[in-house]
Amino acid sequence: MDCFRIEGGRALHGTVRAAGSKNAALPLLAATLLPVGSSRLRGVPQLRDLLSMRDLLVDLGATASQAEEGVWEISCPTEGPTEAPYEVVRKMRASVAVLGPLLARRGRARVSLPGGCVIGVRPIDLHLKGLAALGAEIRVEHGTVVAEAPPGGLRGGQVYLASRWGSTVLGTANVMLAAVLARGTTVIDAAAQEPEILALADFLNSCGAQVYGAGGPRIVIDGVDELKGVDAWVPADRIEVGTLLLAGAATCGDVTVEGCAPEELTVLLDLFTQSGVPFEAGEGHLRVMPWTDRPRALDISCRPYPGLPTDLQAQWMAFCTQAEGLAMITDTVYPDRFMHVAELNRLGAHIRREGGTALVVGPTQLSGAPVLASDLRASAALVIAGLVAEGVTEVRRVYHLDRGYERLEDKLELLGGVVRRELDESGA
Repeated sequence: MDCFRIEGGRALHGTVRAAGSKNAALPLLAATLLPVGSSRLRGVPQLRDLLSMRDLLVDLGATASQAEEGVWEISCPTEGPTEAPYEVVRKMRASVAVLGPLLARRGRARVSLPGGCVIGVRPIDLHLKGLAALGAEIRVEHGTVVAEAPPGGLRGGQVYLASRWGSTVLGTANVMLAAVLARGTTVIDAAAQEPEILALADFLNSCGAQVYGAGGPRIVIDGVDELKGVDAWVPADRIEVGTLLLAGAATCGDVTVEGCAPEELTVLLDLFTQSGVPFEAGEGHLRVMPWTDRPRALDISCRPYPGLPTDLQAQWMAFCTQAEGLAMITDTVYPDRFMHVAELNRLGAHIRREGGTALVVGPTQLSGAPVLASDLRASAALVIAGLVAEGVTEVRRVYHLDRGYERLEDKLELLGGVVRRELDESGA
């Protein structure tokens, strides 16, 4: 098992390029089950979750090859296996995204329920509700969702996807992936508005689908008989971009991230403006610059897009340890997503959790120590804190980090950070 050994206390400086988005690539890979012929995806990051999704597609009868680094070619026949077993789904929750396309193209699907994780229970009730609205017969047997299309295939329907947690991104994707081959028109209300949904719609439309309104709360889909494979790009990872910018801001550095879409991070840029972190946004790039007066701590509440992403909550918390004042951090998406609080406090942070809110008092001088990563974004927060801290910080269990960041240590090294990947011999 690997760990990161970070020598902190250095401001980051330089330019890096954003990797492709894991959260966009996963539903795009699931979408390659739908077209006739081969699809080529460019800009696919080398991440464990994406490799797991590729392996699942192969198990489902697809052929998958890598033409060159970051370029995957996938072709899937109409007939083939229809089951995503628990051994796969338990390792990668997004495997459930194959439910919609399997049901649409092969008429049936068996997908294990994903269960919960350390950031809270994330049920797929809305996925099943949406597919049932398209005429699917759905039952749960021994922890497995069994779905069957009616004779003649799925039919368009009216779908409402909101819950008390807000819209569901993966649920919206699953219903879209089923509806593009359904007979008639499907209307999805309370649809997720994340950029990853717009990227999926663009891919499907390039294959010949008729998807309208993606990126807004109502998506209308006119079903078609067949889709054709295409050549497409995976968009930049807005969460990685935000993470790198927050690392630059926390260390009072000068960091430019190229190949990104600034409009996807408007809420973070507004927080920089209010906090006093100087930045510039240009065509395809974002830059944070050194501050002269210490930034102000700001309260945040994580919400679905276009709000501040829950996937940047932990990184914002690490930044706030270096800001002036008290910050109240609330996560309305995953109220239990505060496993990183105790580990940040081990480094010297002053953070107290009260229910679904964490209170951060800054600035504090962090000092290096061994810490344990509990999940993907908690890992990134601990790396940011380690870059700030005096001395050496060891971030253990970085396999969590590797699920969502492609060679993050290399990018931080390019920016002047001292981050070494080493074998963790602690047994943690």
